[in-house]
Amino acid sequence: MSESIAATNRLGLPALRWQSILKPVVFVLALTPFVYLVQSLLTGGLGPNPIDALTDTTGTLAIRMLLISLCVTPLRGLLKKTWPLKLRRMLGLFAFFYVFLHVSIYLVLDQQLDVAAIWEDLAERPYILAGTMALLILIPLAGTSTRGMVKRLGKRWVSLHRGVYVAGAAAVVHYVWLAKGDLIEPFVYLAILIVLLGYRFVKLLR
Repeated sequence: MSESIAATNRLGLPALRWQSILKPVVFVLALTPFVYLVQSLLTGGLGPNPIDALTDTTGTLAIRMLLISLCVTPLRGLLKKTWPLKLRRMLGLFAFFYVFLHVSIYLVLDQQLDVAAIWEDLAERPYILAGTMALLILIPLAGTSTRGMVKRLGKRWVSLHRGVYVAGAAAVVHYVWLAKGDLIEPFVYLAILIVLLGYRFVKLLR
């Protein structure tokens, strides 16, 4: 019996150690682009138009983080492991962070909170509405991501947080709509979203 316990420990402890450092590693990886942006801003590394560079970069980070967070459930199903679920909340909050940062840069730095200019921009570039919709959907999701809110809302929490798929779709529509020139990257994001939605649809049918 002692031999079997020792064997279990030999197999289990490395996995436990690996999983214990997974969240900190992913946290650092998700935060690194923001740190790099701040450093580039302070050192003049964003080029002649830093506001445009900030807007574009945070927008790309936002959509990537959204899609990565949506990959958690399929990854768990494919691997038959629970460890991806430990990352879902953190990845979702990082997605919200970058979406919020993206919209804030546009409103505060680009438009300087000029309501008239914002309305005029919306009329000329309606794809901004799709990006705004993604943020508005993510706000209640971020606000109810705590364990206490999960218990309080019960089954309603699951229904509410399915809205992340709508937010992801809105973000991809926003990105594809505004894209000019090279459309490969936007359509890669669109293809990933379609696969994720297809996986979710098939799962609901079962």
